[in-house]
Amino acid sequence: MCGIALLVSGIRIGFSSLNLDSISSSSKSHLVFSVDDLKAALQRRGPDSLGTMKLLLPPHFNSSNSTNHRVSSFNEESHVLDNVSDMPESFAEFVFLGATLQLRGVSPVCQPLMDSSGNVLVYNGEIFGGIEVGIDKNDTESLMQSLGNCCSCRSQEHRTTCDFNGQAKGSIVDVLSVIKGPWAIIYWQESSKTLWFGRDAFGRRSLLVHWPTTEDPRFLLSSVSPTSSSLQDSGFEVENGTSGIKFWEELSCGIYSMSVDVKKSDGRFHSEIKKHEWTNAMLKELIEWERDSIEPKPAELNFSHSRTSSAELDINSYSSVLAQNVLTALRESMLRRISLYNIYQAQKETVPVAVLFSGGLDSMIIAALLDQCLDPNYEIDLLNVSFDGESAPDRISAKTGVKELRRVAPLRRWRLVHINADLSKLTWEKKRVLSLINPANTYMDLNIGIALWLAARGEGWMYEESNNETDEDKRVNYTSRARVLLVGSGADEQCAGYGRHKTKYMHDSWLGLHKEMKLDMQRIWKRNLGRDDRCVADSGKEARFPFLDEDIIRMLLDIPLWEIADLDQPSGKGDKKILREAAHMLGLHNAAILPKRAIQFGSRIARESNRKNFGSNRAANQASAGSVVINVQSYFS
Repeated sequence: MCGIALLVSGIRIGFSSLNLDSISSSSKSHLVFSVDDLKAALQRRGPDSLGTMKLLLPPHFNSSNSTNHRVSSFNEESHVLDNVSDMPESFAEFVFLGATLQLRGVSPVCQPLMDSSGNVLVYNGEIFGGIEVGIDKNDTESLMQSLGNCCSCRSQEHRTTCDFNGQAKGSIVDVLSVIKGPWAIIYWQESSKTLWFGRDAFGRRSLLVHWPTTEDPRFLLSSVSPTSSSLQDSGFEVENGTSGIKFWEELSCGIYSMSVDVKKSDGRFHSEIKKHEWTNAMLKELIEWERDSIEPKPAELNFSHSRTSSAELDINSYSSVLAQNVLTALRESMLRRISLYNIYQAQKETVPVAVLFSGGLDSMIIAALLDQCLDPNYEIDLLNVSFDGESAPDRISAKTGVKELRRVAPLRRWRLVHINADLSKLTWEKKRVLSLINPANTYMDLNIGIALWLAARGEGWMYEESNNETDEDKRVNYTSRARVLLVGSGADEQCAGYGRHKTKYMHDSWLGLHKEMKLDMQRIWKRNLGRDDRCVADSGKEARFPFLDEDIIRMLLDIPLWEIADLDQPSGKGDKKILREAAHMLGLHNAAILPKRAIQFGSRIARESNRKNFGSNRAANQASAGSVVINVQSYFS
């Protein structure tokens, strides 16, 4: 995992079936991204390796001829054509880029991969189920083998039309539909002359797309928006289209194909991009995000209230059984995300896994479960960001939280990493993050992005515990070297943790609450996860989301909504009720009653941003500052 990219030139691409909004730019000026720009963007993410492969479709190409010459391959030292005008007539070019952060397997793997059949793969993801990955194997190698066994049929009804006569093991869509875990993929299938690409159903890995336009007819995919070479010499460094030119957009979740052929009428390459339906029935249910038990009967609701009114939980009660089931599933989700971590023997970190840590409910549950799942010899870094020194709400709750963790897990060495920042002094950092969050472009996106980016870097200080009880702990500079960062994303969306959930419930009762939560889950890829993945990965880290495990989503949907949350109760009690019960079971009694605070407010970056850009918090609130689009030039003036 780290990042992938693709640049396609020399093909006239149609995508009318995707029902996209108008994508023709009306601006006379436009961005130009080269292969070197894409490589630089991936390289700065700190991969262990970065590879490039170029495939040329020659003039004599014929996709219907099974004996057609194999696509030519070139190493990264080869000359790469960046513009269609440079391409010889009737040639088409695919440039694949793969940056690998080696986390699993017994030996290093450099992407792109090409197998003996001429298939090419770049993959940014983890496989936690669905496809077998041997204890000594790498995810990408295992996936390459599975994809290589697929039929070359592009039809949704491949079982009846497959030209492999049942000898192949399903279709590309079948294989990708069963993967459990986060992923983004670009795959060339040589037998069908088809490019496949996409991202998982919840968008846990970023993948940006540039659809061909009149100004730039190339087709581009990238895990992150690079800095455009065309803007490097401008008087003001504007990165990746935040100048108002819309170049990139988040690729919507799903599986896409682009079959390539030559039309006899003009002798040029043509292709049509299609989006495919998932073939995994369970995955379809999770995407639809429907639950059977939404509105309780009065007797059920009264019984639920009576069972949870006592501060002491009855472990035999129905509510507690549900919370215990969720806790068990979360523990298994955690194990999947850390179990194969230290197999790659070249990595010798003393702290393999870190937690994005506010001391709030979600991060406390993650930290406590991590303690139960991780080898006790490892230390655990708790990364906490503050823009108000030791006075920020998240810093206060983090210090309280680590004391509680030391009480429930005294044998573990917990490292609370204090990451302090002054927003007024973060000039190049803000430009960097503005590049990373693109195409997101609001103050809220930037504030969250900066906080996540600083946390992922892990540069701060900590107290070094003294072995002598009479000596005070020593404050020392410290940088976390953990390459996996556990993040609590998805808990609020699934368990009614946002203030807007309570507002919706008060106005439209249980059905209104369910619809609001469903909306949040179905847009989390666009509003949150792509942005967050890009900000974390920029420091050579991988974000993993235990609450967004497929089995967790399934389990929470199977639980009656009134057991998930009780929004008639005050904040810190009824919101995310089921997780608060789980926290009590872990012994986290202080964390179980903490109200929800978003990172931009808990770290106080939103307050500092509001003062700088709007004059005061009050003025910012009146202007709905969080949703205001950033004016780049004035922001840095």
